[in-house]
Amino acid sequence: MDIRILELIDGARQAEGLTVIIDVFRAFSLECYLFAAGAERIFPVGRMEDAFAIKEAHPDYVLIGERGGAQVSGCDFGNSPIRIRGIDFTGKTVIHSTSAGTQGIVNAAHADEIITGSLVNVPAVAEYIRRRNPAVVSLVAMGNAGVRTAKEDVLCAQYIRALLEENQVFAAQVQARADALRFDGGEHFFRPDTQSVFPQEDFFLCTRCGSFDFVIRVDKAGEAYVNTCVRIESEPQQHFSVL
Repeated sequence: MDIRILELIDGARQAEGLTVIIDVFRAFSLECYLFAAGAERIFPVGRMEDAFAIKEAHPDYVLIGERGGAQVSGCDFGNSPIRIRGIDFTGKTVIHSTSAGTQGIVNAAHADEIITGSLVNVPAVAEYIRRRNPAVVSLVAMGNAGVRTAKEDVLCAQYIRALLEENQVFAAQVQARADALRFDGGEHFFRPDTQSVFPQEDFFLCTRCGSFDFVIRVDKAGEAYVNTCVRIESEPQQHFSVL
């Protein structure tokens, strides 16, 4: 298995094979919490204009939009896991547009298959990849706004690779490394002046390694993409589709 770690939007454009689009702070951590709260499907959308158009056509859909970390005006929620805690999303369809994570999906045009990744579901991601056993795996650390390296996304990519390569030493250290991001990459979650945009609770929710036993798979629905929850223990091998 050829495992490649790539970064940013350019990395998404270079991705081949089974591709994991990684956004720890906070897009794909948030999506894990949404699926855990019962969401049925999520439409990742690159442009806010398109997200608003979908919302206008389907007022019952939940619209989540973020730019520069902040909630976009007119959206139901921003990109914050703590803001959706305690809300029942059972059966809901979500529209999700962010600065980095969703941009990676729409730019991964050469991928054979796309799933998302975050620290909260890395063991499930690694198991999914093992079962698929692709020749090439592209781990794309999306970074800040898709243009600047983010240590949490690189750590997530390294963690997936470590599990695939059975590097137990690295895997055993990963929670401590994630905790240390508080002082080296996640400082903005702890500044008093940024709590309205980056509440400190989000840091802890996004760095709970291995909290979820499912992956988020990205499929095409016409011209759109749609994310769904795939639980590892029950997924039949023949069900997977190629973009």
